[in-house]
Formats: sequence, structure tokens, C-alpha cells
Amino acid sequence: MAKRVPEGPAPDPAVQKLRVRYAKRGRLRFTSTRDFQRALERAVRRARLPVAFSAGFHPHPKISYANAAATGWASEAEYFEISLTERADPAQVAVALDEALPPGLDVLQVVEAEPGALADRLQASVWRVDLPGADVTGLRSALERLLAMDRAEVTRMTKSGARTFDVRAAIERAELTADPAGLDLVLHHTTPAVRPTDILTALTELCGWQADRTRSVTRLAQGPMRADGALDDPLTERG
Repeated sequence: MAKRVPEGPAPDPAVQKLRVRYAKRGRLRFTSTRDFQRALERAVRRARLPVAFSAGFHPHPKISYANAAATGWASEAEYFEISLTERADPAQVAVALDEALPPGLDVLQVVEAEPGALADRLQASVWRVDLPGADVTGLRSALERLLAMDRAEVTRMTKSGARTFDVRAAIERAELTADPAGLDLVLHHTTPAVRPTDILTALTELCGWQADRTRSVTRLAQGPMRADGALDDPLTERG
């Protein structure tokens, strides 16, 4: 049987790839990854960007996403890449996309893509976990116990079932804040990914802290890890 060939002209080739940093804020932190993808594709059409499409029977925009935060978490450092069939000024793309997206999904920065994979530059994240009303003394004691451990295994339900993994190895830095109560965390990106909520699980199940259910999680940054434990900007050449 002869192989079926897609009808119509071949898609225009991509001539430029842009990397975009955006934020999820306020009520839009509850946007799922799929919800954001739909919103972005609509915004690309509204902004009339010359987005490149894949070939085949079901062409789709050449947009790739990297390490999205979980639904319900705010973030100041989410990323995607978009390929265009015509060159465009990154600053103008930033304005056009930001105006086309709903408030709360806010475009912060657009740059030309450097060589290499964006995902390889996202090695760690900075997180802020707000714990209003938490027992700061008990939390400090539990955090000290956690950081003194060589391993700290927790179990989390995943799509493939329960999975047990070590969270201690992912912690680059964990600091207590007292006013307001909370945690500042720098976590390496591991497989499986260690989430801020996994750290809270370890503090309660392994270290005796009585957690309050009220909390908010915000990613402040993600990028390449430096030798001093700080993160570089993944959109810069140095990153």
C-alpha cells in the first residue's frame, strides 16, 4: 500500500526561536499546563505572530514548554520556546503576547534562543513557601533535623502509583523565615522532581513538625546552579 502523503504545501521553515519567561499570578496560578497551552495558542493568534508549524496531517505550533510549576502554585519564572517563520523584535513580541494573554499570565522577558537546550539550563528552582500561623520554634527544630539527615525518604502518589524517593539530596538550601512564617528553598531538579510540598511532608512525617494545611507556594526563579549555590538567569548567555 502506498504511503499517504499529506496534502497541501509544506509549512514555512522556522527562521527564529525565542525564549520567553512568564509569571502565573493571583487566581491564574490555578491554570493547568494544558490550560496555559490553550491560552497561549489563542494569544499567539491574537498577536498575529508568524509562528512556525510542524509538518504532517495534524500540524501544531512549534512551541515547547519546560518544567512547569504544579497547578495551584504561583510562579515568577516559567518558560517556553516559540519558533517563528519571520524574524521579530523580541521586545515587541513580549508586548504583543502580554497584551493578548489574560492578566495573571504575564510575559516578563523575551530573548533570542542561545545554542543548547533550554531544559538543560533549568537545573534548580528557588521557592517561597508561606506558612501563616505556623509554630516557628517547632518548624526550626524540624528543619534542623531534616538538614542533619543523610537521606530523607518520602512517598508521593504519582500517575503511575506510589513512589518513594529521597528529598534530602535535592536540597541545596533551606532557610526559615519568621515574619511571616515560611521557608525559602533552593531545590535541585531531580528525577523524580522533589517539590516544596515533599519537603513539608518530610518535616511532618520524619521530623515531628505539626503542619498547618494553609500554605502558598511560589517559584521565584529557576536556572543554572552556580558553585556558590546561587542561580544564574537561564536566558542569558552565561546561563
